[in-house]
Amino acid sequence: MKIFIAVLCLIIIQIIVILFLEYRRPQRAIAWLFLLFCCPPLGLLVYYFLGRDYRQGRKLKACAAGTRRGLHGHAEERSHSVIRAEDTGNPELAGRTELLRLLSGLSESPVTGRNATRILVNAGETYTSMLEAMEAASEHIHLEVYIFRDDGIGERFQDVMIRKARQGVKVRLLCDGLGSHKLSRRFLRALSGAGVETHLFLPPLTSLLGGRFNYRNHRKILVVDGLVGFTGGINIGDEYLGKDPKMGFWRDTHLKLEGDAVYFIQRIFLKDWRLASGERLSHPRLFPVHACEGKEGVQIISSGPDGAIDSAQAMIFAGLSAAEKRIWIETPYFIPDPAILRALKTAVLRGADVRIIIPGKPDNAFVYNASLSYLDDLLDAGVKFYRYRKGFMHAKVWIADGLLASVGSVNLDMRSFYSNFELSAVLLQPLRIEELADQFRCDLEDSEAVDPDVFSKRGNAARRKEEICSLLSPLL
Repeated sequence: MKIFIAVLCLIIIQIIVILFLEYRRPQRAIAWLFLLFCCPPLGLLVYYFLGRDYRQGRKLKACAAGTRRGLHGHAEERSHSVIRAEDTGNPELAGRTELLRLLSGLSESPVTGRNATRILVNAGETYTSMLEAMEAASEHIHLEVYIFRDDGIGERFQDVMIRKARQGVKVRLLCDGLGSHKLSRRFLRALSGAGVETHLFLPPLTSLLGGRFNYRNHRKILVVDGLVGFTGGINIGDEYLGKDPKMGFWRDTHLKLEGDAVYFIQRIFLKDWRLASGERLSHPRLFPVHACEGKEGVQIISSGPDGAIDSAQAMIFAGLSAAEKRIWIETPYFIPDPAILRALKTAVLRGADVRIIIPGKPDNAFVYNASLSYLDDLLDAGVKFYRYRKGFMHAKVWIADGLLASVGSVNLDMRSFYSNFELSAVLLQPLRIEELADQFRCDLEDSEAVDPDVFSKRGNAARRKEEICSLLSPLL
């Protein structure tokens, strides 16, 4: 009896602690309570290692704040901020000053007006462009990815980094500790031996002991000489080239940028570099005066668990709320929070064409079943879903009318909203927005529409599986 009472008291204490710490996000609280009841003796221990608020680290916050202060001036003084909606070059944004003000308030990076961008479709085109830019580097190469494989394409990037480092170019590589945990020591030693500086962001053991294992750096960044930047959804690995026999063709989107926006991508890399290495880099040569004559409006929005605002979620919510004609989304993982769900339903009610392409072939069955649990409700509301059939859909793109579009690392799921360090480029230029829309139409041709009547008749076993996965979806 005493043992039973002790266990019961332990469970009650754990429930109180989780409710106290997670009251701001009821869905997360329910998910953690579900895990607690599944393994009552270990619930609070698991929560300590995986669920603690990232912002509890005062030293880390102070470090990040110091980095921001040091880098703020270089980027701001060399860029041209857009204050008025009429100056974005997008007629649809005329008179939408409140939307521009909202976006500007989400990030330390303003909307800038002197940019040129190029949309890169799939890994082949992206890798070719990235490697060409790296080969032309004369001052520095800054590469940051979630996953870096030591496979065929990984060795090509390694060769270029080693060769450029030996030529005197400063080469820095930053990989997520968990996403790149399979990267061999031999591979890293070869880079270090040639003078390439390498660091892991939140290495698994360190982040586990520090209670930050759940927080990953999901950004994809390449900055060359402070003048050319890349970001999007593509990591470094052969699977992105369609060489994974299980996944096959890999559909993805990346972005090449020149101009003001590169300063702010650089600033994000340097902040992450300091968090990982402790080294503070803020020399003006990292922010050279550019000669880009482009006039595209672009905003770089970073988000992460260390921020005061959930910028990724707020950015997408703002775009969905502003759209009146169309909302087109491509995402590999679809686990929206209540605010995004409401925004999608409301958009349908005001007459917008809401279409979402998700994978037809999942790379993670658990996450995929959690995604499917949201479809019934949204299909009934009039949202149209499509399953990509040509291969695996990994692009992270959304389009709101001709107002805005975004390319980046942010999935439409709660992990990207609240747990990951992410980066998005918001595009305001009408031609780029329509270019993304054209690619969306092409992807629709390779997709199969989800029939609401057929989907609603799936078996009870499938429904139960989805419901269980949905309970844990706020943690996915």
